[in-house]
Amino acid sequence: MAEIVKTHHASAAWAGAMAQIRAAISLRQVHPSQVVILVPYAQLIQQARLAWNVGGDKPGATSFVPRFESTMNWARGLGGFRPSGDDLRLDAAFDAVTARSLLQRAGLGNHSATLAPKLMEAAWSLAGVAAAVAPELRSSWGAHLAQTLTAELVAPVLAYEAAIGRIALAWVSTSAYATDSLFGAEPALLVVIDGFQAEPLQNALAQRLGERFLRVALRQPRDTSRLDTAPASVVNLHAASDFEDEAERAAACVLLQLAHRAADAPAVALVALDRQLTRRVRAMLAGQGVSLRDETGWKLSTTRAAASLMSLLRASRFDASTDEVLDWLKHAPAFAAPSNAPALQQLERELRKGGVRDWPANPKRYTELVESSQQLMLQANSQRSRMQPSRTLGQWLLDLQRGLRESGQWAALRGDTAGRAVLEALGLSMPNHQVDDDATDDDDDATLGATIDTVDPAADREPSAEDFPGYSMRLSASDFTAWAAQVLEAANYSPPHPKAAQVVILPLSQLLGRPVHAVVLAGCDETHLPVSPEPPGPWSEMQRERLGLPARTELAAAVRKSWQYALTVPLLDVVWRTSEAGERCMPSGFVQELLQPSHQRALAEDPRPTREVPPKPSAMPRPISQALPVHRLSASAYDDLRRCPYRFFALRQLKLGEADELDTDLDKRDFGNWLHRLLFLFHQALKQQEVDEYIDKYAIINIASEQATKDLGLSAAEFLPFAAAWPRVRAGYLDWLAGHGGEGYRFAQGEAWKEIPLGPVTLVGKLDRVDHLNRPDRSGPPGDANLLVLDYKTESRSVTTERIKAGNEDTQLAFYAALIDTDDIAAAYVNVGEKDGTKTYAQPDIVDLRSQLAEGILQDMQGIAAGAQMPAMGEGKVCDFCAARGLCRKDMWT
Repeated sequence: MAEIVKTHHASAAWAGAMAQIRAAISLRQVHPSQVVILVPYAQLIQQARLAWNVGGDKPGATSFVPRFESTMNWARGLGGFRPSGDDLRLDAAFDAVTARSLLQRAGLGNHSATLAPKLMEAAWSLAGVAAAVAPELRSSWGAHLAQTLTAELVAPVLAYEAAIGRIALAWVSTSAYATDSLFGAEPALLVVIDGFQAEPLQNALAQRLGERFLRVALRQPRDTSRLDTAPASVVNLHAASDFEDEAERAAACVLLQLAHRAADAPAVALVALDRQLTRRVRAMLAGQGVSLRDETGWKLSTTRAAASLMSLLRASRFDASTDEVLDWLKHAPAFAAPSNAPALQQLERELRKGGVRDWPANPKRYTELVESSQQLMLQANSQRSRMQPSRTLGQWLLDLQRGLRESGQWAALRGDTAGRAVLEALGLSMPNHQVDDDATDDDDDATLGATIDTVDPAADREPSAEDFPGYSMRLSASDFTAWAAQVLEAANYSPPHPKAAQVVILPLSQLLGRPVHAVVLAGCDETHLPVSPEPPGPWSEMQRERLGLPARTELAAAVRKSWQYALTVPLLDVVWRTSEAGERCMPSGFVQELLQPSHQRALAEDPRPTREVPPKPSAMPRPISQALPVHRLSASAYDDLRRCPYRFFALRQLKLGEADELDTDLDKRDFGNWLHRLLFLFHQALKQQEVDEYIDKYAIINIASEQATKDLGLSAAEFLPFAAAWPRVRAGYLDWLAGHGGEGYRFAQGEAWKEIPLGPVTLVGKLDRVDHLNRPDRSGPPGDANLLVLDYKTESRSVTTERIKAGNEDTQLAFYAALIDTDDIAAAYVNVGEKDGTKTYAQPDIVDLRSQLAEGILQDMQGIAAGAQMPAMGEGKVCDFCAARGLCRKDMWT
């Protein structure tokens, strides 16, 4: 590594800084062992040590090494700090609870769920400034600022903003910080190697130590304060079309740089400007076997471990949806075990088939479920019910830990590095090891993963009030779920570092002084690399000035310095996208400067290697399905066979039908299901009460509509558009019913399940309605048949008319007629509409059509059994809405 420092472009900056420090030590006659050198961030500690050792062989150089530290490492080394009470900890798990407690004590408990995240954000933005105030002066500092800062927030509309400002100031000014010990440190000389932006604490230490303080800059190889004086490094500019194109180009740039990198050369740096883009590039590189060291990580809430834990909390709500509970059951090994797989699959299939959006509280209501599926629901509901009453935070943590153990999720979380991070972030598992978060050298970081991997799960202990402030705060189930989600969203996860990394992922500001072979800057658009970044926190420009927070101009200057430093690396790839979600996306202002004609920089060629793939169209699939005999056949299944044999093969014989979505907006299909249900209930009630008066029918149909809404679990708010149309539909149907009854037909049965054998198959189906003729002469339309099979339709009248015209091409009514073993039968569609009322469309010659259908079914079943091909012959709408379209690959046929 020492040789790398000598030859790398950053070595000159380090050599100059170390020479300046040695000269200062010699001039002040200070022993190196009494000197503390603070680097901008912890990852530079090892690099600084190596740079010091490089100059150790010069004449007169001492063999003693100063103490190289980051601010937090130095404070941790001095020890003696343990947060307590309401201290701000910069840990979301603790601070989110403390924020709620402070709001309750301030009389804002009713708004704590909304204001707590804002209060925590405000306090975190002030933490650096407050920590830079000496502990003995901090309280008076906060009290003075509170008076001047909130004086302008006197309008009632700003009352909450003023309260958050006052409470945040009081919080940070009464807290102790780990760096408080630095105010008592007495180094003979404190040297600060400046980063791109000065820290308030370093400025405070400089004022306190006076002549014992020295600032040193890492001088860049050349002056880049002006763009036209930038070094002659290789800068490649890549304009991508969209997000995915940008990710592919960035990954290709990294792979190209690695291909030209010597074995002993430094790593390639991938700068994380866009977190989502960086994760995508990281996944691509990992797929190519690239060894990565990720120093930025990603939100803990986006890990699979966090999703597993949150699935339990969301499923435990009293109003949990079916999707949420099913998601949890599939995450929980105790329920998703192979022995439970058939029961869980049947449970999901039946709930989706019935469109049950809200998880049912009583599984015995679903009689079609086998006993094992009902038992699975009972076990799930038993565990869910224990997680619903409100309780203290401490009891929530204990019960959540126990719930995870019961569901089998605990062991899975403890066996995963991200899972352990999730448990520790929430205070569910107290770590039995102490890891230095600011580990610096390669060896230390390489062992970090090994250290975590060897944690003994048996060493876990339950969280206690001693570990967790706010332990006695009472939270509802929704409050606790929101707290857990907030904690996981605020926490960061970084995977264990490999021993030797080819690529290092880091922030732009941490390029300073790093030995890198090349740099890839991906995400250089105006959103993710703004020239003037938005200051963090809720403070106005005037408030930031009073608080001592960096102004927008300071933040802009720091970003520009970081950008200019990036231009000094030997090889630089700059990548941005020109569109985002269909909208035009501009490159960053820094990139626009590079694209100015005066700099004569053209876009680089696409770094992705090209390869020619000869077209290879596929032929129409023609499977043979005699090994999949058909024993039961429904009207819709046979309709699939007639429209497209391959569709029947894929969806019916292979049973590859897609699962129905439950958590979707209501559509016309839901209205149709609701209408079918209410008409069944309505006619059942009429049949039992034998009421003929119009007003009675009107009242009964309204009761039936309310019951159908309840049975199907439909939300009144979502169903409002269809409910608005219901009065006209109701009036039209009752008018039709009066005329239909005048022809002598009476309701006989509805929603009737029928099965009848036909050769090697059994025809099955559910009939919407069967009427019988209750007239002695049995004359008049739609014929003199004793039984009338009716099928309700909510489609347009033109579609229903085409069904009748199709004759034997329409299988539905003929199939339903085949389910009744009599020739004394008629069939008709009943089109129930809003605009044109309700009308009957009789299918003539239904007995002949039934005979033709039965003959066709027998021939088709014999053909399948004999090994007939099942070609994909669908056309038009059949293919447009076919779930098997991706299997037959019709678009790729010859």
